[in-house]
Amino acid sequence: MKISILTVGKIKEKYLRDAIAEYSKRLGRYCKLEIIEVSDEKTPDNASETVEDAIRNKEGERLLKYIRDDAFVITLEIGGEQLTSENFARKINELGIRGTSHIQFVIGGSIGLGKEVLKRSDYALSFSKMTFPHQLMRVILLEQIYRSYRIISGEPYHK
Repeated sequence: MKISILTVGKIKEKYLRDAIAEYSKRLGRYCKLEIIEVSDEKTPDNASETVEDAIRNKEGERLLKYIRDDAFVITLEIGGEQLTSENFARKINELGIRGTSHIQFVIGGSIGLGKEVLKRSDYALSFSKMTFPHQLMRVILLEQIYRSYRIISGEPYHK
């Protein structure tokens, strides 16, 4: 299975880059992983909804260039479905059984995802009703994908 993480913005903090590198290395034995970063737009303080929509759409256009027609696209959204780790593992496993060979996870920028990206989504996933920094969300997502493969393989994982 190929797993792609499409994300807006670069990781600046070393501790987050280190965590991403660690989980990427661990995932190497379970799947082919790629992380694609597109540049983010500066969001002015007190931006109007119109300005925010324009920013989301511009970032969305960059993301859409990498979204494959043959991929199953999972967008990370506050309003998406919340799953347990076991159910998340089951979802990934079932996609593989049904013949999906490529899953693309999409993490938006600080103000979320554009309408066109949301339209292309096959599944909306939420990790919490809370808001997390999108840079940290990358680490959380990688950890949960790793945990999923451990569960699928019947290997021990921390509960």
